[in-house]
Amino acid sequence: MIILMVVMFGLPFFSVENYSIISNTTSHLGSQFAPNASIMNITFIIMGTACIIESRQFLKTYWVHQVLLIVFGLGLIFSGVFRHSPIIVVQNYDVMHDRLHSIFASLVGFSFVLLSFSASFIEVNPRNAFINALIGLLATLFSILMAFYPQYAGIIQRVMFIMSFTWLHLFLTRRI
Repeated sequence: MIILMVVMFGLPFFSVENYSIISNTTSHLGSQFAPNASIMNITFIIMGTACIIESRQFLKTYWVHQVLLIVFGLGLIFSGVFRHSPIIVVQNYDVMHDRLHSIFASLVGFSFVLLSFSASFIEVNPRNAFINALIGLLATLFSILMAFYPQYAGIIQRVMFIMSFTWLHLFLTRRI
């Protein structure tokens, strides 16, 4: 998670000139023709790979949750492989890459929400079960807010990522 934090808050200083942490998402950092885009895309791939490894390590007896975390990880990996459309409008860019990126980014969101809600059913502590469901609800709310307020999508997504990966870390460490 530290890598993600450094990249999503540091890389904007080395991206396109008009990049804004407030309005531009992390997908824009890894977009086609963006300077240093490979750094963000490699970060997506690292985070996805880590999630797959952690699913095998911490969720051995919870196969549904393990599958959801693997799908989440694969979505992150393929979001890094296929690049978002360019921030700077250009005529010639790979539309298929952009569409595939959108599909896999959506898969990341859906699988995370399903994971957090379903995690409520394996918690012994009712407080943790409530928090798991709340995280799923907040992730859904943040996604809706990004759609309605695209001028704030970058900061909303960053808050959502911090919340989501912090929750994921805490959830997995309770499985030890």
